Amino acid sequence: MDEIFELRQLIEQGRYPEALNLIGEMEEMSKDDKINKIISYMEILLLHLIKQTVEKRSTKSWDVSIKNCLYQIARTNKRRKAGGYYLTEEDLKEALEEAWTPALRMASLETANGKYDEDELAQIVNKKELLNKAFELILTEQQKK
Repeated sequence: MDEIFELRQLIEQGRYPEALNLIGEMEEMSKDDKINKIISYMEILLLHLIKQTVEKRSTKSWDVSIKNCLYQIARTNKRRKAGGYYLTEEDLKEALEEAWTPALRMASLETANGKYDEDELAQIVNKKELLNKAFELILTEQQKK
C-alpha cells in the first residue's frame, strides 16, 4: 500500500514520469505474485502426478487436489479484463520446470511412505513425460475458462 500512497503523491506533485515508472513497478510486482501462485499450484500438481506414477494408483484426495490445482492455475493465469493469459504456453513450460525440483522434494516425503529420496524418485519417473502431461492438463483446463 505504500506504493499507492507514493503514486498519489507523485501525481499530485505533477511528477508524471516517476509516477509512470512506479506504475510499471507495481504491474511487475502484481505479475510476479501471480507467477508465484501459479508455480505453487504447479508444485502440488506435480507432487500428485509423481505419486500416481510411482505408486501406480490414485486416491480421491489426490484427484481432487489435481483438479483444484488445474482450476487455480487457469483462474490465476487468466487476464480478466484484458483477455488472454499472464503466462504464455512457453512461460507455462518454464514455470513447470521451475516447479519440478520442489515437487520432487515433497514427493520424496510422501510417495511410498518416504521410501525414496529425491535422486531415487528422479530415476523412477520420466520427468519429460510428467511435465508434458501436466502441461497438457493445464492447457485443457485453460480452454474451459
